Amino acid sequence: MSERGMRTLIDQVRAGEIPPRIKMIADEEGVDRYELADRVAGGEVVILRNIRHAHVKPCGIGRGLRTKVNANIGTSPDFPSLESELKKLKVAVDAGADTVMDLSTGGDLDRIRRAILKESRVPVGSVPIYQAAVEVTKSGRPLRDMKVEELFSVIERHCADGMDFITVHCGLTRSALDRLIEGGRVMDVVSRGGSFIVGWMLQNDAENPLYEHFDRLIQIARRYDVTLSLGDGMRPGCLADATDRAQVEELIVLGELQKRALEAGVQVMIEGPGHLPLNEVEANVLMEKKLCNNAPFYVLGPVVTDVAPGYDHLVSAIGGALAAAAGADFLCYVTPSEHLGLPDADDVRQGVIAARIAAHAADIAKGIKGALDWDLEMARARKRLDWRRQIELAIDSEMARKIRADKPSSESDVCSMCGEFCAVKNLNKFLESIGRKRSE
Repeated sequence: MSERGMRTLIDQVRAGEIPPRIKMIADEEGVDRYELADRVAGGEVVILRNIRHAHVKPCGIGRGLRTKVNANIGTSPDFPSLESELKKLKVAVDAGADTVMDLSTGGDLDRIRRAILKESRVPVGSVPIYQAAVEVTKSGRPLRDMKVEELFSVIERHCADGMDFITVHCGLTRSALDRLIEGGRVMDVVSRGGSFIVGWMLQNDAENPLYEHFDRLIQIARRYDVTLSLGDGMRPGCLADATDRAQVEELIVLGELQKRALEAGVQVMIEGPGHLPLNEVEANVLMEKKLCNNAPFYVLGPVVTDVAPGYDHLVSAIGGALAAAAGADFLCYVTPSEHLGLPDADDVRQGVIAARIAAHAADIAKGIKGALDWDLEMARARKRLDWRRQIELAIDSEMARKIRADKPSSESDVCSMCGEFCAVKNLNKFLESIGRKRSE
């Protein structure tokens, strides 16, 4: 069957089939295959994999599945090294990222993207508007001169190369822009892709081409079975702007577009804020689920305070745990370099680990099958003072092993925090002694 005539994953499950991707995810996650197929058909779960990226392991995101973590990598004009990004890719995947996104804006973007796709063993996403804007700028033209055909040409290129999901800021309409202008935001638009779209709209006095030509976008996504990640161009960039009219206006439109894409057999995720105070995180998740037909929710952070540059991986882990516990499905990591500079490999690793901790804590709260079993096994290893097993079970075994080696105790079966006064060791002895006396 030709790509133009191919059936998407949604087409297949709606025809009553259980494709291999469904079986694989269901078996891995311990859920019923037919229930999973129904959730895919209904838009509550997406399974990422482009038909041109066949060597990659599919990733399921959505209701009833483990909370997944994405790691952003990619060059900048100041740091255009492909070698550095491939190193970050390896670090991210080794640290447990379920997906990565290539957000490159510096160097040979086609070469960088294709190299990442070739090397990655997890699904890869991108934001095509970045490359469209870069190419227009490099041609010596202002952004306002970007043609709709140029934008869609880049989108087609990304999908044809094998991108498993793409972020497209389709809900940033003239109406949402009016809400922004009227609302008096502190930070206006902090989404890079959103700023490109807003700049183009304002300078051309025109509607967002991704909204106006959404049916064309659906056709491209169908051709390659690419998941559309509907971007939040109006996401708040500080707590003062959280949950305002511009953000909500865009979210309403995204829900309408999700429904159109799903009817056409295209998988869709919804992207969410951004900077939110803790007391608004749960409400934002519930609002997305209500307005967007229970589509998988992909959140950046959320970042729950604006004043911790250098520690934003921790700030976002706090927000991410709360968001995922409330029903968010996919956490985009934040690194210590957020708001400060391009992350290096160590930043990437720290960001992935922090987001994974948040995701796992939320999975326990959501009752995801098997989540609590991991913690129970760790508790039993600690009870036995089985240090080898504790390190194996650690979410970051490398860090646990290093700390254990760097801070040894004079007694090998305890740690240097308590030494001979270890509560677990001493109580084990007391209980063992009582057990012997009772048996006598």
